[in-house]
Amino acid sequence: MNNIDTIKSTYEGKTSQENGQNLVAHASDTITWKEADGFAYAGTYHGMNDITEHVFQKLASEWYNYTFTPQNYLSQDDTVVVYGTYSGTYIKTGKKMQARVAHIWQLKNQKITHFEQIVDSKMVFDAMQ
Repeated sequence: MNNIDTIKSTYEGKTSQENGQNLVAHASDTITWKEADGFAYAGTYHGMNDITEHVFQKLASEWYNYTFTPQNYLSQDDTVVVYGTYSGTYIKTGKKMQARVAHIWQLKNQKITHFEQIVDSKMVFDAMQ
């Protein structure tokens, strides 16, 4: 499995649960995850427990059908960049959103060591208000 295949497995499984399992399987024990400054869940999180608590649990409890649809994958050395679109409906307001996003992944020895999100957070905040 090459680096792009590793990252694709976190997006293109048959279910969200499968994607999550693939992320856990390919994450290093010391993975660092950075949600964009200015984003609703902004911060830098360390390890899957921290990431799950501060990102995935919030997305699952605050949004209906929050998804990322990848458009393209670019790879050089141990870096994979994926860009595409977030979409979903914020539960409290019932408002839908679509926002352009890029994910930057760093890998070492086929393990994901770093993730960074770049996103049009205004679109997300507009749905939340």
